[in-house]
Amino acid sequence: MEKVVVGMSGGVDSAVAAYLLKKEGYEVIGLFMRNWDQEANNDKLGNPNIENNICPQENDYKDAQEVCKKLDIPLYRVDFVKEYWDYVFTYFLNELKKGRTPNPDLLCNKYIKFDKFIEEAKKYGAKYIATGHYANTKDNKLYRAKDLNKDQSYFLADITSEQLTNVIFPLGNITKPEVRKIAEEQGLIVANKKDSTGICFIGERNYQKFVSNYLKKNPGDIIDVETGNKVGKHTGLMNYTIGQRRNVGLSGDQEKHYVCGKNVEKNILYVAYGDDSKYLYSDKCLIENVNFISDLRPEKCTAKFRYRGEDYPVSLEYLSDNKIMVSYPEMVKSVTPGQACVLYNEDECLGCGFISDIYKDNEKLWYI
Repeated sequence: MEKVVVGMSGGVDSAVAAYLLKKEGYEVIGLFMRNWDQEANNDKLGNPNIENNICPQENDYKDAQEVCKKLDIPLYRVDFVKEYWDYVFTYFLNELKKGRTPNPDLLCNKYIKFDKFIEEAKKYGAKYIATGHYANTKDNKLYRAKDLNKDQSYFLADITSEQLTNVIFPLGNITKPEVRKIAEEQGLIVANKKDSTGICFIGERNYQKFVSNYLKKNPGDIIDVETGNKVGKHTGLMNYTIGQRRNVGLSGDQEKHYVCGKNVEKNILYVAYGDDSKYLYSDKCLIENVNFISDLRPEKCTAKFRYRGEDYPVSLEYLSDNKIMVSYPEMVKSVTPGQACVLYNEDECLGCGFISDIYKDNEKLWYI
């Protein structure tokens, strides 16, 4: 009987993943990761749980215990708080300082779930590890899940082919409604538990207040990119992302406005007016820190510029091992520095790079 260690989060996805693996005949071991400590990490402002006697992470652990008890599998616990801070959260803060919009979920998968977690799993003599991700893997390659509405290959695009060795995604070929149905049929207490949201392993926060725990506020001017006129004051560039519509700080302005750029040196936030402002669109971007899972290096493929975004046909110009110029024949709205550009060949996830610069008509956009 082969051993498999399942990452138990206290949610319905990992619970059903563990159940399915046991049903298939594996010797299943549950492992719960603790990656955030709100006291040690000064997570006070913007934290809706700061006054609670027990934090949501402990409730998740209790749910994981109940699930494992029901499934008659052992559950262990491991602390990666320091590793998460060093490899994921520090990167998150550094990107914000640069005026970018980082996606910590990709780094969390790369450095925690498919690195430190795998190291820990080996201590239990397990050949395989498994998670509740909606994705598929075959021959150390990564593919989209059957449930495209829940597909999480985007968040896995920065891991390597080697990290996919002996990894199982039990939910790859079933849908979320099917997962909840299985959980209900098996009497698992998490069958109707709400999916986790917010920052990976941190949860829901008032974003601007949360960030102010770690980065000093630095107010500055909001400028109309078209006229150059000052139209308001921002609370700090780290609090805004390209394409943002709400909570920009122009409450008295009835016309639709969107964040279209930042100047970190001058501490300026640029806004554009109207849904179809030309300042929201680009036709090319430079991606850096490129990671390929696949052996394929196509000249043409499709790309996602954000999770749940649509797939766009793109052309790739390989500038170096870790830099690619990505061109898209149709203008794309709100391509955002710091976000991942994830590349696909049909259902295969080729890998990703992180958006550095944005271009239009071969000109680097000065206001980004």
